[in-house]
Amino acid sequence: MATEETLKSVRKVKQLEENNKRLRYLTIEELQRLLGCCSPHLKPIVLVSVNTGMRKGEILNLKWDQVDLRHNFILLDKTKNGERREIPINSTLKELFASMPRSLESECVFVDKNGKPYGNIKRGFHTALKKAGIRDFHFHDLRHTFASHLVMTGVDLPSVKELLGHKSLTMTLRYAHLSSGHKRKAVEMLDRVLSGSQSEKRVHNLFTFLKDDTQNENRKSLCDMVGASGFEPLIPCV
Repeated sequence: MATEETLKSVRKVKQLEENNKRLRYLTIEELQRLLGCCSPHLKPIVLVSVNTGMRKGEILNLKWDQVDLRHNFILLDKTKNGERREIPINSTLKELFASMPRSLESECVFVDKNGKPYGNIKRGFHTALKKAGIRDFHFHDLRHTFASHLVMTGVDLPSVKELLGHKSLTMTLRYAHLSSGHKRKAVEMLDRVLSGSQSEKRVHNLFTFLKDDTQNENRKSLCDMVGASGFEPLIPCV
């Protein structure tokens, strides 16, 4: 039987709080409006964010020698968690980077008319949000937009974790609830198999199908997803 002292100790144990951190992301329609309201210097920065999930500091400090257009990736050596990260470049970003002029005064990708890296884009970003009629949104939420749409198109959480540079999958689980459509598709397929309308052999093939389907979905980029929805075509910032 538990002693009174033990019971007192148990009462003092607090339940772990559920992670209710902010998760705000843009719909495709909101993203179209935002890009349409961005100034010429801001639009490429926003495009990089929603196509890579990079943090604002990583984007503003990005240097040309980190952008490999031959192999289509961005190399980040100094990340928030201290680990090296390679980020794939999709067709939208490849066209963007190829169209951008390179400054002789700076190694940075994003510079002002004097060749100096942007130190603060907060005012310009807030102006674009106001024009687009978007409320309760911060630049970091573009990172959430990237991750959220990846999950909603069926990309698995471990892949999203790698793209975001999270140290643990726990940090990425905040997006798990957005994958309900993909999970529903898998369950419906299982229902058809187990209903007896298909042969016993198909039960084994189901899991091969789900594995292959997930791998195919993982190859989709955010660019491909929004492109199919009539996403605004790239406008070079020159």
